[in-house]
Amino acid sequence: MNQRIWIYTLSQSLSAEQLVDFKNSCDAFVNSWTAHDVKLDASYELYKNRLLLFKVNEASYNASGCSIDKQVRFVKDQEQHLNIELLNRMLVAYEEHDQFYIVHQSNIKQLLANGEITENTIVYNNSITSSLQLENEWKIILKKSWLVKYLTK
Repeated sequence: MNQRIWIYTLSQSLSAEQLVDFKNSCDAFVNSWTAHDVKLDASYELYKNRLLLFKVNEASYNASGCSIDKQVRFVKDQEQHLNIELLNRMLVAYEEHDQFYIVHQSNIKQLLANGEITENTIVYNNSITSSLQLENEWKIILKKSWLVKYLTK
């Protein structure tokens, strides 16, 4: 089954209480998410408590423009409620030495210069849109990502 995917990066970690509240809100949202009054076969995942993935099985029913708008409104509401950013596409998630990090893209050049990350660091391509891409293109090495521009020759 190939699902449609949307990924949002939490700008900061949530407290245990906020995390429970956030997960409850996400549960409620996906359980009531509709397109043209048809319930979507939707789910969510909170990867490492920092990456929010919404998934819709479009074999059942496609997400429509209006249903995607509902999702964005939900995300904006969560930003305000939790006082975090979720829509900032300049946040980069990466793994180095079995640790997970999120930084602003503007920090990548300095992290490379300091040797904190390398061309082989795993970065998350949060622009993917399908579960097939999630399996094969989500975690990629930096030198094969959009961040390659920060590598000095």
